Amino acid sequence: MDRPIAVIGGAGRVGGLVTRRLVEEGARVRVVSRNPGRTPHRHLPGVELHQADVRYTDALPAALAGCGGVVYGVEPGTADSGPNCPEATMYDGVRNVLAAVAEHGERPHFVLISQIFVTRREHPMNAYGRLLDWRLRGEDAVRASRLPYTVVRPSWLADDGLTGDRVRLEQDDRGDGWVSRAAVAEACVQALHSQEAVNRTFELYNEPGAAPTDWPMLFHRLIPDRVLEQPRL
Repeated sequence: MDRPIAVIGGAGRVGGLVTRRLVEEGARVRVVSRNPGRTPHRHLPGVELHQADVRYTDALPAALAGCGGVVYGVEPGTADSGPNCPEATMYDGVRNVLAAVAEHGERPHFVLISQIFVTRREHPMNAYGRLLDWRLRGEDAVRASRLPYTVVRPSWLADDGLTGDRVRLEQDDRGDGWVSRAAVAEACVQALHSQEAVNRTFELYNEPGAAPTDWPMLFHRLIPDRVLEQPRL
């Protein structure tokens, strides 16, 4: 991919890993963050820093202009209301980024990092600012955008080496388990490279075994999404 990739939330733990892997692949990366100077890989060649907050629209168009891909890895916050609530970060923020992309008339591949359990409204995690509801509505906004997209739903995040290296992709949000942050970052990078990942939503788990060598085949086995005309309420 010749055009730069925007990593929104690139100063975070997963976003930093995505940035590093993209640089290793030879990509130019724009780290878009409220605090871009905190990204652990800011000094790597090909990394640009852009200060922007997804909750506000002023700086996003310039940060995203000309990008061939976007990885949205913003941490959600769990407040019931205000700027650190999931509605602001996982729904309004996603829509603000989509609008900024549309302002330039471009069609980057949009990779959204979501999570498992977003369809299980009864789960206790939804008590934290309706986190699961707003993540799902953010997913739906991406699906309705008509951009090429991939929605990655990591299971519970773990440190490297604790969960095994084999990767399992599932759909329908019925499973449970753990996944390393490195595996999440790898899935995002591989999705950007693969047409087989376009318009697909999947849950991501690790298990004992070797790391995958054929990501396109893993993506090929997934069922494409039914693209929504309008986000659900």
